[in-house]
Amino acid sequence: MKTLHLTAPLLLALGLAACQKPHPAAEVPAAAKDVTTQTTGLSEEAAQIGPNAVWTGSIESCRTDTAADNCLLQVMRSGAASPAALTAASTLSAQGKPGYVTAWQNVEGVGVATLEFPFRANTNEGTWLVDANGHAVDVDEEVFDDSTRGSDAYKAFNARHPDSGPFAPALPAGTQALPDGGVRLRYTTPLRSCHACADDGHVTLGYDFDAQRRFVGKQLLELR
Repeated sequence: MKTLHLTAPLLLALGLAACQKPHPAAEVPAAAKDVTTQTTGLSEEAAQIGPNAVWTGSIESCRTDTAADNCLLQVMRSGAASPAALTAASTLSAQGKPGYVTAWQNVEGVGVATLEFPFRANTNEGTWLVDANGHAVDVDEEVFDDSTRGSDAYKAFNARHPDSGPFAPALPAGTQALPDGGVRLRYTTPLRSCHACADDGHVTLGYDFDAQRRFVGKQLLELR
């Protein structure tokens, strides 16, 4: 075994370094936001979602827990949930929507993740559309965004039904081929003034993906 001999100057330098206070960590500039994150509110943590995000365990032990979101994550960890499944559940919990991905399918090359919200009295399901980069778009978020509210169709509908709004979950309403190999997934959401009220109408949005199945934006297709 070799012995490492340190010279006097080196020993002095090491002694001085040990006495010095550590420098504060350099401030890291914020990363530029991705268009999907801006559209859906999903954090970058949840950006990479795929079939391995599915979890199908039991959460019965959490139904009487006052901290249901924490209980859910604990049960998922003990129930062999994958890191991707825990990431998705943590993101939903951070949004105040305790839940998890319970199913996955491929529709025209776009991933469709079914969300389960087990502690809600109403609207226990949701949907994320997941593009080729693993970025998720929540079809129940920002149904009426600024662009939609500025449309003539919205203004006309709102004049007739000022108290009406979208009630999740949005339901699939088919697909449509786009130029250059793209695809549009259509989702329709009922519009009403309360859960028990009759529908006043519906809104249909198109979620567009390019030929590589990257999300490129959503379009108002119908509002009546």
